[in-house]
Amino acid sequence: MELLNKLRFLETNSTPIRVGLVGCGQMGSGLVHVVEKIPGMQIVAVADVDINRPISTFAQLRRNNSDSVITTKLGEAEEGLRHGKLILSEDADLLPGLSQLDVVVEATGNPEVGAKIAFQCINQRKHIVMLNVETDVTVGYALHKLAERAGCVYSVASGDEPAVCKMLYDFSVSLGFEVICLGKGKNNPIDIHATPDSCLEEAASKNMNPQMLASFKDGTKTMVEMAAVSNATGLIPDVPGMHGLEVEYNDLLNVYIPKFDGGILSHGGRVDYSTGHIAPGVFAIVRTDEPRIQEDMRFVSMGPGPYYLFFRPYHLCNIETPLSIAEAFLYHETTVFAEYWASEVVPVAKRDIQCGDKIGEIGSQDIYHRIYTSQESRRLDSIPMGIAPGATAKKTILAGQILTSENVTPDPHRFIYQLRQMQDEMLMPS
Repeated sequence: MELLNKLRFLETNSTPIRVGLVGCGQMGSGLVHVVEKIPGMQIVAVADVDINRPISTFAQLRRNNSDSVITTKLGEAEEGLRHGKLILSEDADLLPGLSQLDVVVEATGNPEVGAKIAFQCINQRKHIVMLNVETDVTVGYALHKLAERAGCVYSVASGDEPAVCKMLYDFSVSLGFEVICLGKGKNNPIDIHATPDSCLEEAASKNMNPQMLASFKDGTKTMVEMAAVSNATGLIPDVPGMHGLEVEYNDLLNVYIPKFDGGILSHGGRVDYSTGHIAPGVFAIVRTDEPRIQEDMRFVSMGPGPYYLFFRPYHLCNIETPLSIAEAFLYHETTVFAEYWASEVVPVAKRDIQCGDKIGEIGSQDIYHRIYTSQESRRLDSIPMGIAPGATAKKTILAGQILTSENVTPDPHRFIYQLRQMQDEMLMPS
């Protein structure tokens, strides 16, 4: 695809892609700074529950306050956009209804908010790009199908691990290789006991939300990311939670291959991760039994085969998100979407939860998460991660136990619960 010249054309003709942003935290505010440097693209509306975050973000860009309109009213926002004003709001529901927006980016990390905003954008036939993979691994299949029917794009954003893993997968399969394992590096071992309180000091040093940091440390984010990869490709975890071994770069090719060839995997076609040494990179272990291709791979210094390592040493998170924005608007193409429902992210009690307790949000003191195949998740009767927050415990749930429909009652009034019911119907065998 040829993006740069098309973006330059939009810039020259003063017809930039008009972007709305929901969530101006670490990822969202970073995206604002990136888009400021990109031709043919402009963030024109931002919503955040804390209005001071977008105000501060644009102040860093030396935007004059008189160039902005702070409002929760649709009419005022539309009028402001017509006069070239930047729209700031505490009401995320405002953005999908703005007729002058081309693409909305959802960056809250909250599954309930993400589901609502994505659904509303699709109803308005507006492209939606998700920096909120938590929503995608709960209801992404339904949202993609609804967007297809509406004629717009629903996509997980470029730059996060699901997108760069999918890029390696597409590259490998397009060249005729069999993908044995698709994985990512995690920069620290999993600590299932991490809580916002235990992460306070580190979060402050990194300018992060401590609850968000806890979700990284307790493994939730890794499980979410690789579940999105699984649902995009059909590859599955080899074991619940994946293996997640600490492996040197040079040993990846010896470890993440099937047992019959000396590795740890029961079969090929798996997703996994490795701690420490390869983060923030992503990898694909591929195979070919074709002698001539093996000969050519030796010639280009890729090793003797039949297994080969393709490695990308970085992922750039929100810095790459504009690529998905441009692809959606210019080419009507997705970066990553759930083509299958191969894996489920399952909530597990982080502490003893008493009967009647309300389950906290992702990264709270209440739950961490593990990836399971969808088949195994159904056998366990587990609830999906996105509908665990706000659920009520029916009985005492001991630390380490999975949350199931037998021990918790989800909140049926939450929008993501209702959308998940729709998705389950879509996925039922006809």
